[in-house]
Amino acid sequence: MKLIITDLTPFPIPIEGNYQLINPGAPIHPCTGCFGCWIKTPGKCVICDSYENTGIAMGKCSELILISQCCYGSVSPFVKAVQDRAISYIHPDFVLRGGEMHHKRRYGNVISLSAYFYGEAVTETEKETARKLIAANADNYDGRIKSIRFYKSAKELKNLIL
Repeated sequence: MKLIITDLTPFPIPIEGNYQLINPGAPIHPCTGCFGCWIKTPGKCVICDSYENTGIAMGKCSELILISQCCYGSVSPFVKAVQDRAISYIHPDFVLRGGEMHHKRRYGNVISLSAYFYGEAVTETEKETARKLIAANADNYDGRIKSIRFYKSAKELKNLIL
């Protein structure tokens, strides 16, 4: 399954195959850092809104696709809030990967991560920061990068086929 997290609504991009779309359809409450998703309800956020099952959805996906406005070399506030609420995807225990300490995966899937950024005045420095951020995300998810692309506007994304 493809899990698509985006700040675009309505979503203008055709999608092929099995997917779940997470976009700003309802208000999102920020992660409070309570670790309830690790201890009280493993895999599921304890905050009850439309986003409490994002970590579980990540555990079922083979591809995570982020489609976001590029904000200072990062994803938009909405996409970041969804990612924060999905921390339950990883387990609280640690492992060494590539000589670095990381959380181990809670689920058996290996995520292939793609990021499609849009924005009119994205600088080369912001693009490099975004590439490093997505690489760090892939590292933290114990996944791999499939694609990172930049577009001048959200309208250009309509030719993308996911």
